[in-house]
Amino acid sequence: MQYNTDHINHLIRNRRSVFPDQFETGKLVPDEVVREILINATWAPTHGHTEPWRFPVITGEGLKKLATFQSELYKQEAGAAFSEKKYLKLQQQPLKASHIIAIGMKRTANSRIPEVEEMAAVACAVQNIYLTVTAYGLGGYWTTGGITYMDRAKSFFGLDAADRLMGFFYLGYVAVPSGKGKRMDISAKTSWIR
Repeated sequence: MQYNTDHINHLIRNRRSVFPDQFETGKLVPDEVVREILINATWAPTHGHTEPWRFPVITGEGLKKLATFQSELYKQEAGAAFSEKKYLKLQQQPLKASHIIAIGMKRTANSRIPEVEEMAAVACAVQNIYLTVTAYGLGGYWTTGGITYMDRAKSFFGLDAADRLMGFFYLGYVAVPSGKGKRMDISAKTSWIR
């Protein structure tokens, strides 16, 4: 099958992170579209066909539950580093999104696949999410802030101790587009061995 490589190149080179403050608050992405985005995510490469990704989807009243859970967990865990500004952000940011997709990596018992390869597979799945979101004309943002690396957060998303919470993908309609991107010339990052 032949694909239009100009369209693919354009899609990849014009993918941008769109942050929650840039979303059109209150406008919901249809669940069917989110489902298609997630189906595309699952077509990422996965060594041994383990498909380690897990995608709890938070929307509607679930956004308020997430906001409460993550702000309170942060408050409990922050200790002397507690910041009222961060606490409030954790309460408010989820409410700006249509959907939030938690990004989990599930380890299978006695897996022979190195953990780093499972994490890479999940990251590839997130790139598929980004590209599909862009193709639909939506905005999205992968964040690893907040409670991502707190072990006590895992159970809220159905993850076990051996699993990893790898962040959150915020999804919404774009009210304020992101600027043009830039990358270094490929020759600065490439060498050819012939």
